[in-house]
Amino acid sequence: MNKRFATQVIGGAIAACLAAVPAIAADDQVKIGVLTDMSGQFSHESGQGAVTAVQMAVEDFGGSVLGKPIEVLVGDHQNKPEIAAATAQEWYEGQGVTLISNLINSGIALSVAQIAADKKGIAIVTGSGSSRLTGAGCTSNSIHYAYDTFALANGTANELVAQGKKKWFFLTADYAFGHALEGDASAIVAKAGGEVVGNVLYPIETSDHSAFMLQAQASPADVVGIAGSGTTFINAVKSAREFGIADSGKLTAGLLVWLTDVKALGLEAAQGMILTNAFYWDQDDESRAFAERFKEKMGVMPHMGDAGDYSSTMHYLKAVEAAGTTEAQAVMAKMREMPIDDFFAKGGHIREDGRMVHDMYVYQVKTPAESTGEWDVYKLVQTIPGDKAFRPLAESDCPLVKKTN
Repeated sequence: MNKRFATQVIGGAIAACLAAVPAIAADDQVKIGVLTDMSGQFSHESGQGAVTAVQMAVEDFGGSVLGKPIEVLVGDHQNKPEIAAATAQEWYEGQGVTLISNLINSGIALSVAQIAADKKGIAIVTGSGSSRLTGAGCTSNSIHYAYDTFALANGTANELVAQGKKKWFFLTADYAFGHALEGDASAIVAKAGGEVVGNVLYPIETSDHSAFMLQAQASPADVVGIAGSGTTFINAVKSAREFGIADSGKLTAGLLVWLTDVKALGLEAAQGMILTNAFYWDQDDESRAFAERFKEKMGVMPHMGDAGDYSSTMHYLKAVEAAGTTEAQAVMAKMREMPIDDFFAKGGHIREDGRMVHDMYVYQVKTPAESTGEWDVYKLVQTIPGDKAFRPLAESDCPLVKKTN
């Protein structure tokens, strides 16, 4: 196996770090940039796991494409839009990067997607969820790969309303992803015959949810839907347990739940939670094989972001090989043309709005008694076919989508 690829890390004092990295002509190497949260509250859902997954894909591809070695650059955007924008512009313009991936934090993902279009690069979003990425914020140079707020809400909200949990109160993280998730979930709850009885926004850096939980507890809700991610989501679930939300007859629903969240919470706290996900390591033989390899490197099982980072990188490199070039529109055309059939998605395809369509899954977190091992945490409730999981193109406000009357 050809392992001729390198990793450069960019973060901290961004200008100094960028200046320290010599520009290498794009003709000499194919460069992939992983722009992610390496150190902040979303680092457990991205960070080194995202980097490792991309590196694994590069290794498995052979380390080179079109006769050129593949180099992986790593940037820590620190959840700061100005750092993300500066890194993306320098990578595309000065470093010859042709693909930037992961992009956790929806505000950052939306910004970098536009920069990719302006600089004629490609952005593949696996870490962020805002459905605006394939709506008003879509571009011809970006792909939304693993999941989005519509699919998450579509699975979890429909399942709980069908169980009779019709009154919802939203505890929403005050940033682009949280707003999108609450908006999509609210619309789906209403369409399914439920109603939203209240909501409250919380700062994404908060560690004290007590005031918000008191409002949720006082509401007539059946479900307290937490529309957030990262450590604040974990803190919110712990706070709900401390405040006796479940004891008051209300169900706490995570609208984005990562495998790492469940591990951090423990089954005692997370048991019974309904969630929607794009991937679970124990789905089949292929997913288990990838998971074991990933675990050897990271010490943990992969979640949907890790699996999506590997799958999307492999799909990109296959498209570059098929196109015979790294030119963005030629590669994008091949990526849309070629189906995705791997451990992450069977029969996946990329639509004109940039949405990679694939099956989604509704799971329930196991009780401690049901679990047979450290990472045995989910049981499957239902599979949602890809054409039912994501927002229909007929409802899209992506300007790239051609509407028919």
